[in-house]
Amino acid sequence: MLRYAVIGMIGLFASQAMAQQAAGGAEASPPPASTAKPVVAMEQPLPGDNWTYEVRDEITGKVGATREIVITEVTPADISARSKDLVSSRTIPIVYDRSWNLLVSGDWKYSPHDGTGIQTPLAVGKTWSSRTNSLNTAGGSAWTRTGNAKVVAQESVTTKAGTFETFKIEAKFSSRNVKDPTRASELTTETWYAPAIDHWVKRVEVIRIDKRLQSNNTLELVAYGRK
Repeated sequence: MLRYAVIGMIGLFASQAMAQQAAGGAEASPPPASTAKPVVAMEQPLPGDNWTYEVRDEITGKVGATREIVITEVTPADISARSKDLVSSRTIPIVYDRSWNLLVSGDWKYSPHDGTGIQTPLAVGKTWSSRTNSLNTAGGSAWTRTGNAKVVAQESVTTKAGTFETFKIEAKFSSRNVKDPTRASELTTETWYAPAIDHWVKRVEVIRIDKRLQSNNTLELVAYGRK
């Protein structure tokens, strides 16, 4: 083997290295430069704050959309924003409360909110529940929804946007049509919320209608920033 053929040379190099160390001539190689992206703090929402997500269909394995959310206005009660599909250029207005629960999403209005936000202070083991009335202002469809959420872990999550310290929140929501209670749907979510940027960096959404799987999507943060 080559290792045995050059063992004498290896011994010579080792002896030289030890001699240099003894004489103080050897210097340690500098560590490689970090390629991790620094996290930009965004604890309080401001107009112009933006987050861009790739939406992957877990049924097909394909990225079907890239969605950009941009804050347009902030008040003490709510946060107005626009959600734009960067593939189709379709844009819809959205409104959150200050805990990132949806109040308005396009034609849908939620009272008091949709329950998909957070409740601070977050801590592993914390739970909360929600009750929602949902109304589609264009078609008149109305639903009632109940939900339960729990903070199940603290995890480090890496996406194309960087590495973030997050709280993992699992939630389940059950909805029934007001006019036809036999129509039912379920939404389960896993959300990784990063306090440093006051937003989620990853979210898995699974929807079942009448107990049949309709969609299974993963939203993953690819970019974010301030104005």
